[in-house]
Amino acid sequence: MDPIAVRRDVSKRVIPPHPVLSALVVLGFVGLLFVVETIDTLTGGSLEDDGVLPRDFSEWDNVIWYPLIHGDWGHLIGNAGPLLVLGFLSSSGGIKQFFQVTVVIWLSSALGVWVFAREASHIGASGLVFGYLAFLLVRGIFARSALQILISAVVFAIYGYALWGVLPGQPGVSWEGHLFGAIGGILAAWGVARDNRAGNLTK
Repeated sequence: MDPIAVRRDVSKRVIPPHPVLSALVVLGFVGLLFVVETIDTLTGGSLEDDGVLPRDFSEWDNVIWYPLIHGDWGHLIGNAGPLLVLGFLSSSGGIKQFFQVTVVIWLSSALGVWVFAREASHIGASGLVFGYLAFLLVRGIFARSALQILISAVVFAIYGYALWGVLPGQPGVSWEGHLFGAIGGILAAWGVARDNRAGNLTK
């Protein structure tokens, strides 16, 4: 079989190549969030001070942890459902690509908040939610896949309301984390498309 055709088929995939493994990885990550929130609850909310503090060099390492921490169970549960669905769909390029996409979104959201956000402690995995949503919406366009675009339209119909969260004005909501997470998702979609094109050219 033509290896270029195989590469193109992979770039247009909708279901992960190993769906059970992808489901376990995403479930494992969401399960970790529940473990972290349990620890936070048992310690009286002690972890909530480990959010990203914009332009604070003394706690710069919080950019690593902040998506793992939530304000309360309602905050976590609100993120858990979209993370499960969007994370699974975002792993259609394989687990390795999924981790790469996640790192791009994670760092884009965290660093964007650290540099540009309001003075506050920013926590929560919603930056990842917005990043995966943006990744799915843009990926199909870059891949020129009608099926991916269709799936993205369905995803948008279900979760599109969340895009309002990139706009300022909602008290207690890190719209900056949402915005830069979405930017990270677009960057990840562009990177995946670029790598697929480069792979095709080298075959």
